[in-house]
Amino acid sequence: MTISYVERDGGRLAYEVRGEGPLVVLAHGMGENRAAYRHLVPLLVDAGYRVASVDVRGHGRSSAGWPTYAPAEVGGDLLAVVRALGGGPATLVGNSSSGAAVVFAAADAPDLVGAIVQVGAFVTERKLNPVLRLAVAAVLRSPRLFGMFHRSLFPSGRPADYAAYRKAMVANLREPGRMAAMRGVAAPAEPHWTTRAPEVRQPVLVLMGTKDPDFPDPGAEARAARRLFATAEARMIDESGHYPHADRPAETAAQLVAFLKATARG
Repeated sequence: MTISYVERDGGRLAYEVRGEGPLVVLAHGMGENRAAYRHLVPLLVDAGYRVASVDVRGHGRSSAGWPTYAPAEVGGDLLAVVRALGGGPATLVGNSSSGAAVVFAAADAPDLVGAIVQVGAFVTERKLNPVLRLAVAAVLRSPRLFGMFHRSLFPSGRPADYAAYRKAMVANLREPGRMAAMRGVAAPAEPHWTTRAPEVRQPVLVLMGTKDPDFPDPGAEARAARRLFATAEARMIDESGHYPHADRPAETAAQLVAFLKATARG
């Protein structure tokens, strides 16, 4: 697959496109890369969509060394990709940390964004005890430890090709600047996406795995996110962890396609 690039102040973004039809842009979470959606993309293409998978700034084949990794800037990156592909309206899908970015993009450019999907997004900042803070700090400085942590986010089973994916992901994180990018993504940033959510007037889908280990109560987190938007619904993916598009791609695609069809602009 051919990788394309778009230039932004501070670096360039890598993305690849497959399929024909309405545009869907996929943005992965912290530490991953566009291959995170490798099982979902073919299903969306088969359903009749043009799908752009983006390497979020600092990750994958996108450049490292950006001055900031704040979700507002990542949202601007996604808009730059939409413009490079001829404009919207596009549906933006953001997993985990990128779930914040799609909110900024939708609020800032309603002409380019027709709908957004948050997958495993964080509504509130987690309060960690000192021991957990030390553990998180270690994970954010070690590709190997991040790889171990990543495995824990699949409580109900991992994809058959997970070992190869994880090996490639860890190798990418060993490149200069990649772990600094992860720490940049994890750093608190203002404004928080929840302050911009009420400005979003496009349809919103909140997806959450029922066994997402990042949340004490995934269902409650999904409902909390839903309530922040003017027009939103929350759907749960049974037996899924933090990456439903990887561990339950067929179920995730079914939910996404139903949402895309329901929100298509005539």
